[in-house]
Amino acid sequence: MKLSESVKPISYIKSHASEVVREVVESHGTIVITLNGEAKVVLQDIREYEKTQESLAMLKILAHSRKNLEEGKFKPARKSFSGVKEKVKEFHKK
Repeated sequence: MKLSESVKPISYIKSHASEVVREVVESHGTIVITLNGEAKVVLQDIREYEKTQESLAMLKILAHSRKNLEEGKFKPARKSFSGVKEKVKEFHKK
């Protein structure tokens, strides 16, 4: 869907709601809804929204990991795995 086709006034949405929803779902797209000529909200396919949220979550994890790395807050994988192995051994002893 072209950007020029994906911007609709709220009056159009009100009178063509089912058609607009069908179009967004079929195209996996996004529509910008305007009010008084200003962009106000976005109507988005739920699968695309979920993908966006997952991507944002991954980016937050990466940013947090990078910050920890820069601050020296990490330990080598070998040390981490040995800690996990010890906890598993302790669990099986019970």
